[in-house]
Formats: sequence, structure tokens, C-alpha cells
Amino acid sequence: MNKIIATVFIAACALSARASGLDSLENFIKSVKSARAEFTQVVTAPARDGQAARSKTSTGTFEFQRPSRFRFEYRKPFEQTIVADGQTLWLHDVDLSQVTARKQSQVLGSTPAALIAAAPDTAALRKDFDLQAAGEKDGLQWMQATPKARDGQLHGVKVGFRGNDLAVLEIQDSFGQRSVLTFTRMEVNAALTPQRFQFKPPAGVDVVRQ
Repeated sequence: MNKIIATVFIAACALSARASGLDSLENFIKSVKSARAEFTQVVTAPARDGQAARSKTSTGTFEFQRPSRFRFEYRKPFEQTIVADGQTLWLHDVDLSQVTARKQSQVLGSTPAALIAAAPDTAALRKDFDLQAAGEKDGLQWMQATPKARDGQLHGVKVGFRGNDLAVLEIQDSFGQRSVLTFTRMEVNAALTPQRFQFKPPAGVDVVRQ
């Protein structure tokens, strides 16, 4: 799930009070060039074999800069860093002392990353997603994105906006696992240095290239 979320870019956008979720997404794509925020992620695995559903919570920080550069730093309960430098997606698992490197062009595709950063407008997104406004709930304006390709791990994404902020991202995978990311302390169009989106594997770690 973290690898799916790793391709995820989050930010705020300027909205009118009556904007729909699709309006929010369109405005976001056009107006937000960079952002940083804190996040809390709750991943819930479905109930199976008579066992109740299980969930785990992670926290960390997130930054992105167009085009196609982002950084997730998971701090608790386990340290993990995910960096996209525009060419390569790097995943550093501190506990495993391992770095995985994959070409971004092969892993973005029909993912939440495409929703937020890869396309110039919602018309381009419709090539890979079925998009629809999902109404208002819990004080948020929602939009739903369903991948047209049915052979991937991603089942669907819902994005919730509150006022001028993108507040919540919900991801459902094809195994029934649900991940909810809630964002706080969002800073839109932040001045971020290029070095934040560069990654060099630490000495002594195993590097796996896929």
C-alpha cells in the first residue's frame, strides 16, 4: 500500500464555496506548483477468516514540486523515505537497510500521482480514469476517480477538499485494503529546494533496481 501511496502528490487549491470536487481538482492542477504538509495515514485491512479488520497508523511529512517530484518521509512507527526525482522512484526502508529503485514512467500510470501531478487538466485524466463529483460529506467536497484499467492494484481513489485545502485522500486497493491520509499544516506553493527531491542511497544498504 505504501508503494501506491508513494506516488501520491497532495496540495491545496483555491476554491469557491460552491465548487464541486471536480472543480477543486481542476483548480488544484492548474494553480498549485508545490506544497508541503504533515500527514497521518490509517491503513485498514479487511476482516478475514473470522478475524476483525486490522488497522495501523503512520505519521510523517510530505513535499512535492511539479513536474513529478515528491518526497514522503514516514517517521512513526517505522522510518521510511520515498523520493521521486522525476526519473526514478526511490524507496528507502531503514529497518530493512534496503533501497528499491524503479523508473517513474513504469510505476505512475493510473495512480493517484496521475490525478494530482501528471496531467495538465481533468480532460487528460479522463484517458485513464472515470472521474465524477462525489458530493459533500463531513464538510468536504469529494471527487471519485476509478481507473479504466482493471488489472492494477488500485481500485479507486476519493479526494476530499475543505475550503482552500485538500484535506483527505482515500485509496482502495484491489485486495480490499483501505488507506486514509489526512493532511495538516499544508503550505501551498512553498519554496522548496531541488535537493529535497534528490536521493543518494546511504553507504552499506542493499540497492534493488526493478
